[in-house]
Amino acid sequence: MAQISAALVKQLRDKTGAGMMDCKKALTETDGELEAAVDWLRKSGLAQAARKAGRTAAEGLIGMATAPGKAAMVEINAETDFVARNADFQAVVREVARIALDCEGDLERLSAASYPGTDRTVGEEITNLVGTIGENIQLRRTVVLSTPAGVVGDYIHAGRRGVRSARRSLERPAHELAMHIAAASPQAVSRDSLDQTMVERERGVLAEQARAEGKPENIIEKMIEGRLRKFFEEVVLLEQTWVIDGETRVKSVLESLAAVSDFVRYQLGEGIERESKDFAAEVAAQLGS
Repeated sequence: MAQISAALVKQLRDKTGAGMMDCKKALTETDGELEAAVDWLRKSGLAQAARKAGRTAAEGLIGMATAPGKAAMVEINAETDFVARNADFQAVVREVARIALDCEGDLERLSAASYPGTDRTVGEEITNLVGTIGENIQLRRTVVLSTPAGVVGDYIHAGRRGVRSARRSLERPAHELAMHIAAASPQAVSRDSLDQTMVERERGVLAEQARAEGKPENIIEKMIEGRLRKFFEEVVLLEQTWVIDGETRVKSVLESLAAVSDFVRYQLGEGIERESKDFAAEVAAQLGS
C-alpha cells in the first residue's frame, strides 16, 4: 500500500475542494494515484450526499445572471467558505444562475431543469458535486425579477450579499441602487410596502420605552411618531441616506431618474442556524488520524 503523505492529501484537497478525511480515504482506496482519487470522489457522490445531507451548510455563494429585462439570483450553500473558492463549485453556481432565468423563481422547477453538457438535472449535478467536494451542498433559493420597460440592476459583494433591483431607468443608476441595497439592507421600498406587523411591533416597543422613561401618556404618541420616522429612515429604501454620497435621500436621487418597481436582497446563509465549531481543533484531529 502506498504511503499517503500530508502533502499528497493537500494536493488532492486543493484540486477538488474535498474534505481532508475524504481526500485521505480516496487516496488510500486508489493506492495514492491522484487522478484516480479524483474519480473515486466523483463516483462516491450519491452515497456521500445522503450521509452529509444533515450537516449544516450556511456558507457557499450567491450567483447572478441577467438577460434583457430580467435577472435571476440563486443561493447555493456549502459547509465551509473554503468551498466558495473552488473553481468547480463556482462554475456550477454561475451555470445554475443562468438556468434560473427560465425558471421564474420556482426552486423545484430549477432543481428539475437539465444541466448543460450532462444527462443530469440541476439537482443531480449538485449531488454529484458533493462527491467531488466532500461537503453538504444545497440549492437553497432562487428569485427572478423582470421589468418589461426598464432594466434590472445587480450587485454582488464577495459572493455573500446579492441584490437585484428592477427599475424603469438607466443601467448605471440601477447598478448603483443595487450597491446601496446590499450595503443598507432596506426591508421595503416604501412605508406602504413595509410589513405592517413589523411597524406595529416597533410601535409597541417604542411605547414601552417611553413609559419606562416616565413620560406622560399625553406626549407618548408624539414621541412614538418622531422615533418611528427614524425607524423608517433605517428600513425603508426611499427614506434611507444614499450610500454613494452619504447625504442625499434615496427618494431624491430616484426622483430625477425613474421609479423602483421591486428589489430582492440575499445575505448568504441568513436564517440558517450555524453550528459553533473549533475548526483548528478539528483540523488537528483529522491530520492526526
